[in-house]
Amino acid sequence: MEKVYPSDLTDKQWNLIKPHMPDAKEGGRPRTTNMRQVVNAIFYQLRTGCQWKYLPNDFPPRSTVYGYFVQWRDDGALDDLLRVLSGAVRVKAGRNSAPSAGIIDSQSVKTAGPSESVGYDGGKKIKGRKRHICVDVMGLLLCVIVHSAGIQERAGARMLMLKLMAICQGIKIIWADGGYSGNPLKTWVKKLFDVVWEVVKRPRKVFKIVKFRWIVERTFGWMNHQRRLSKDYEYSIASAEAWIKLAAINTMIRRLCPG
Repeated sequence: MEKVYPSDLTDKQWNLIKPHMPDAKEGGRPRTTNMRQVVNAIFYQLRTGCQWKYLPNDFPPRSTVYGYFVQWRDDGALDDLLRVLSGAVRVKAGRNSAPSAGIIDSQSVKTAGPSESVGYDGGKKIKGRKRHICVDVMGLLLCVIVHSAGIQERAGARMLMLKLMAICQGIKIIWADGGYSGNPLKTWVKKLFDVVWEVVKRPRKVFKIVKFRWIVERTFGWMNHQRRLSKDYEYSIASAEAWIKLAAINTMIRRLCPG
């Protein structure tokens, strides 16, 4: 009997994403790997933060699980699943499946070892990388880009917007904090994408929940529940972004089908 872990998907949760799992490659031997267990293994790593070689023997071989992780990371499968699930969550909440507004922010995190594109964030006093994300008004991840912590917010925002508008053409307004202020960025976004860039500043000398900004900060809080994201443990930028997408996918699955 297979051991059950708290991070495992329930039958309803698995049936939710099973139709969207990529088909086996044509040619060669038929697929014999239990794909549900592959997904469970990936979510186990996401939740516990264990290294690949410490993956329990209850799951498929780590080389198999890693192979599927890399495949889905590189072929766009995670992006497709993210888009399908976010649309389903929005529809369940009575909204249109495609968002028209986004909220942007960044999080600087330390890297845990040799990594691509590492820099120093002078404001946060952190050597590592930045996770730049855009979420909708429900806090659902729309787009993520990971880059050196030495890249400033406004420059990172341009990189994120180029990626975001390629997959979410319906966005009409973006809210951001004071780190993204300045007419050059506002003008660039309006001219290139016809999107309104609105900076929401925090009141001075008084505690107040700032409209819209708390939503993206809550999304970072959801990410922090996954130990794999407590630091940036990945060598490659692609893997760092993939784990953030997986954290969002995991959250949305459990939102659509609780426990």
